Amino acid sequence: MYTPPFFKQDRAASLKFAEERGFGTMCAFDGKRPIASPLPFYLTYAADGTPQAAFHVARHNPLLKLAGGDASWLLAVNGPDAYVSPDWYVSPDQVPTWLYQSVHLSGPVRLLTDDELSVQIDTLSEKFETWLLPKKPWTSGKMTAGRLEAMKKAIVGLVMNVEEVEGSFKLNQHKSDADYAAIANALGAGDADAKQISQLMRQARPQVFADDTNMLEGSVS
Repeated sequence: MYTPPFFKQDRAASLKFAEERGFGTMCAFDGKRPIASPLPFYLTYAADGTPQAAFHVARHNPLLKLAGGDASWLLAVNGPDAYVSPDWYVSPDQVPTWLYQSVHLSGPVRLLTDDELSVQIDTLSEKFETWLLPKKPWTSGKMTAGRLEAMKKAIVGLVMNVEEVEGSFKLNQHKSDADYAAIANALGAGDADAKQISQLMRQARPQVFADDTNMLEGSVS
């Protein structure tokens, strides 16, 4: 992934982002064309500390034919993104751009055993069910044994040994404080993704917005 130094994220931050997102696009090459599938995943770590992305695909997914070899796959994990208009800058002669968060994990993929798949299903559902608290979490134990086994036969578990981690968070880090604040404020009035980018910008450079906070506190007092 092309990543200018301003936007490059370290390994720990990139892995943390990927784990928190838990959803991405898995890509592989079959020798003639790229194959890709969007899917949920979770990260775990091997005994030597190597990150591993655990996931599963439908038994008829063409990705499955490419598993078990030495070829590297790519898992692209994206966060919010937002368009930036040149009209929003304080400085003149700007151009349109796009702000975003993205992490790429790559490495070889192997098949899981049936027992490993069972663990993966429970771990994956547990991860995302916690997002719905205080809802009582769903577990595979709520299914009849026959139905669960039938559903498991329709999927195949896989795990990627992550050999390379790349992270790019393009949040206008290279812009002046004035331009940075102007863009964050403009995005704060946009859609859900734009609002998230605005919040990330504020968190990354809070000192730029200190005057806004002081003004707000003064208006309340």
